[in-house]
Amino acid sequence: MGLLGGVMVPLVTPMSAPGRPAEADDLLRALAGSGVRSLMLFGTNGEGPLLPAAALTDFARWAVRRWRELTGGPVLCTVTAAGTAEVLERVAAVAPAGPDALVLSPPIYFRHRPDEIAAHYAALSDVDVPVVAYNAPRYANPLDADLVRALAEMPHVTGVKDSSGDLGLLGEFVRVAKGRPGFEVSQGAETKLLAALRLGADGVVPGLANLAPRLAVELVTAHEAGRDDDAEAAQRALDRLFALHTVRPGVPSVKAILHHRGLCAPHVAPPLAPCSDDELRDLLALVGEDAGHLLSR
Repeated sequence: MGLLGGVMVPLVTPMSAPGRPAEADDLLRALAGSGVRSLMLFGTNGEGPLLPAAALTDFARWAVRRWRELTGGPVLCTVTAAGTAEVLERVAAVAPAGPDALVLSPPIYFRHRPDEIAAHYAALSDVDVPVVAYNAPRYANPLDADLVRALAEMPHVTGVKDSSGDLGLLGEFVRVAKGRPGFEVSQGAETKLLAALRLGADGVVPGLANLAPRLAVELVTAHEAGRDDDAEAAQRALDRLFALHTVRPGVPSVKAILHHRGLCAPHVAPPLAPCSDDELRDLLALVGEDAGHLLSR
């Protein structure tokens, strides 16, 4: 299995206080026991863009070391930023941890031409760590098939993670990957995980794997074994859990539930605010019948 195969957890960043990453051994041990294979740090679910580069090093060192002790699986670090100079600062901050790969979206904030985006990726060619392109058009400049084809020609770019939810585009990425040995595709749009695997994605990176990792593992395992009914049942359960974002969108909801289960403090990075007691009550009510799927110690 390659770097992006199986279930990768886009890990929430546990914090000892708002904006201060901290070790959370119970969380990593519970995830390791659920059968997930790999972690991605400092992405959207990890509140990466809200954390300064200086805050990344110690947590990355701990998470990479501890995950390898627990599973031997890979850990990727997201280094997305608005400009190339800041990306290189973030690379320097996480490099001491020895991640298996870096994950990089196109620049955020400004709109950029395709040649500028390609140059942004080319700037990491001397880093000596593989790079996975991250298509998250809700937050950054979008990647299209032509750009991914150009990135696939760069030896240090070894795959693409797509969170667009556009299955037609994902299919194009899969076709690009077939023309470059060792280039992989993963999918992060949570309501379309099974559809992505059926299109040929190598693995999935659902934010809900922070909460219900066994469901995500079952979906992938059932798909690979040809147990279509079981895979579809797992996708339906994940779809129900995804509705928690109708109560409070984003990371605060995930951390609130993890905190309720004794696995992670509810702190988030400013200007995000944690869930209120009323929001937590509504979240737990919504989870309802699927509470048995949630991560526990």
